[in-house]
Amino acid sequence: MDEQEYQARKEDPSLKLFVVLTKASKTISDLVQHDMTNYGLNPTEFALLELLYHRGEQPLQKIGERILLTSGSITYVVNNLEKKGFLTRNPSDTDRRVTYAEITSKGRELLNKIFPEHWKAIERILSGLDEEEKIQAIELIKKLGIHAEQK
Repeated sequence: MDEQEYQARKEDPSLKLFVVLTKASKTISDLVQHDMTNYGLNPTEFALLELLYHRGEQPLQKIGERILLTSGSITYVVNNLEKKGFLTRNPSDTDRRVTYAEITSKGRELLNKIFPEHWKAIERILSGLDEEEKIQAIELIKKLGIHAEQK
């Protein structure tokens, strides 16, 4: 790379944006995950319960896609949550290859209790932006993600 190309690349904010996005994402994620552990759940357990709480029963095979887990990890997390009484497995009536995970009343009570506080924690963590800035950030980051997926 010659000096002129190096200077042109230095002017390009792509690398800086990548670093800033990565650092901000890690910091925010770490803070949110720390909040989750205050409730006696690891982040994966929390994410799975939250999915079932908001979306209803889900096929075990699809959960990994929704919360980005491997099938082996899903089994481990489902086993743990089932032992704690927060979810049950329900075989499909129409396809014996499919098993659903469903949140129990105990799991729903837990989420009813902790989710409002967790939401407040997320609001505090993201309070560096006002509402309009958050909406702009959502649109810009979405646009960036969609474009990146096409590459």
